[in-house]
Formats: sequence, C-alpha cells, structure tokens
Amino acid sequence: MSNVAEKLAKKSSRPAATKQVRLKLVYVDFWSILKLSFLFAVILGIITIVVAFLVWSLLNQTGVFDQINGLLKDIAGQDNFDLFDFASLSQVMGFAVIVAILNVIVVTALGAISAVLYNLATKITGGILLGFTNK
Repeated sequence: MSNVAEKLAKKSSRPAATKQVRLKLVYVDFWSILKLSFLFAVILGIITIVVAFLVWSLLNQTGVFDQINGLLKDIAGQDNFDLFDFASLSQVMGFAVIVAILNVIVVTALGAISAVLYNLATKITGGILLGFTNK
C-alpha cells in the first residue's frame, strides 16, 4: 500500500504540463463580422454624440465661445456677428448625429469588406496561425 501512496504523492508534486495547440484561422463568418462591426459602430456613434455635447458644454461654461465671439467681432468690425448663429447646441448636436450615422454606415461597410477580403486572402495565404495554451 505504501507504493500506491508514494506514487500518488509523486504525481501530485509534479507541476501540470501545459498543452499547446496551434490552429489556423482560415474562415471568418461574414454575418458575424457584419453584426460585430455594426455594434462597434453604434457604440462609437453614441460616444461621438456624448463627446460633442460634453465639449460644447465645456467650451460654453468656460466662456471660450464668448472670447472667440469678441475676437471675431473685433476682426470683422461688425457688432451684429454672433458665433452662436453657427455653433449653437442644436446645430452642433445635429452635426454630431449626422456624423454618427455616417460613421455607422462606413464602419459597418468596412467590417463587411474586411471579412470578404480576409476570406479571399486565406485562399491564397492559407490563413493565420494561432497558438493557444491552457495555463
């Protein structure tokens, strides 16, 4: 019986060997990449809108717009010029929403194009070799 106990003690004292697996990525699912790039683009669009609002609010609260407005009035020599005719909150947010919508379309299209190009390139190159371990 002591032989069995000694064998178990020897097995438990050895560190577990790590296994390494090497796999090739030879195909990317088009619809998965399309959905993922759309989700990424929507998140990026929301971030764009929030950042535009925060930057406009910060510039408005610190008085930067008033200083720029005074400087432009001095340069132009006209008292009827107002910067808020061009950079009001509604106009800035409208522009940010338009940029966000265009961004969603472009990033989604780029994701789809990259998936197609990767699948075509793997036919020539054989794919990307990836290595995994179980640590």
